[in-house]
Amino acid sequence: MRDPVDKLKESFDAIASRYDEHRRWIIPDFAGFYGAAIGTAVSPKKAPSILDIGAGTGLLSEMFLFAYPGATITLLDISEKMLDMARRRFEGREKVRFIAADYRDADLGGPFDIIASALSIHHLERDEKRELYRRVLASLGKGGVFVNADEVAGETAEIHRANLAYWDDFLLKGPLGKEEARVIMERRATLDRMEKLSVQLGWMKKLGFTGVEMVYQNRSFVVFCGRK
Repeated sequence: MRDPVDKLKESFDAIASRYDEHRRWIIPDFAGFYGAAIGTAVSPKKAPSILDIGAGTGLLSEMFLFAYPGATITLLDISEKMLDMARRRFEGREKVRFIAADYRDADLGGPFDIIASALSIHHLERDEKRELYRRVLASLGKGGVFVNADEVAGETAEIHRANLAYWDDFLLKGPLGKEEARVIMERRATLDRMEKLSVQLGWMKKLGFTGVEMVYQNRSFVVFCGRK
């Protein structure tokens, strides 16, 4: 039986060239969602070290470099084609490095001042998420912050259905067109492994993160954080 992550890699390899173009029409309140992630990842350092987990084409990393122009940033992703897009985005930037690896078992390195992820960790199975959070905490420097901007399951089945209906309506009424919207919905049904926000915050607290909180939510889309 194929590893679901192999299917995930194939899926993102296939859409790498149009990934950024579609983001604004896939994520309701794109600016608020990403803005909350960047605004929460606060470091007292002018040039923090940053790890972007599931970095893809470098969209989140680029936002970090606007906020922290002197930062050293590492982009970690399983898709070489996604990282190729990121390499073109950051061509000539000396403090940007790229690692093509499966972050479920790759060495995260560190210590980092900021570890962040956007729309990636929800693809992992439940135990894999919890184990990643443990490894993230180990890779943070003292006072470092972890920020996850991601999709979560509703706290009840009814809420979850309502959240997905809201999202489907956003997709179907947007400029991507109904055919592309249905492809995105099918990919979500096949590849996503959303977990409840309350469960993930509970894991982080038990693992030893401090200041664990949700800082943004728009139905299924949330931003939450914790510090070491």
